[in-house]
Amino acid sequence: MHLAKVMGSVVATRKIPELEGVKLLWAQPLNKRLKPVGKPLVAVDTVMAGTGDIVYYVIGREASMALEKTFVPVDAAIVGIVDEVSPAAEGELPGGALK
Repeated sequence: MHLAKVMGSVVATRKIPELEGVKLLWAQPLNKRLKPVGKPLVAVDTVMAGTGDIVYYVIGREASMALEKTFVPVDAAIVGIVDEVSPAAEGELPGGALK
C-alpha cells in the first residue's frame, strides 16, 4: 500500500461500462513523512474520499480487484482514508527495534 493526498476529482464522461458510477480522484503520492514523491496519479475511489484527505492506495492487480466487479482495467485504487501517520524515529524499524 502507498500513501497519497487527494488533490481533486477527475471527470470522464466516456468510459467502459465497468467504471460507470465509479468516482475517479487525482492524488499526489507521499512518502512516510507525508512529503510529495513522484508524479500525481488518477485512482478509483472505493471509500468516498475527498479533496485534502490523506489516503492509502494499491496498484496493479490489487487495484483491479478493489472494485465490486473485479479485474476492471485500473492501475490504482484508493482503499482507505488515513486517520494518523506515526513514522518510526530515524534508525528504528517497525516495532521499535533498532537497525
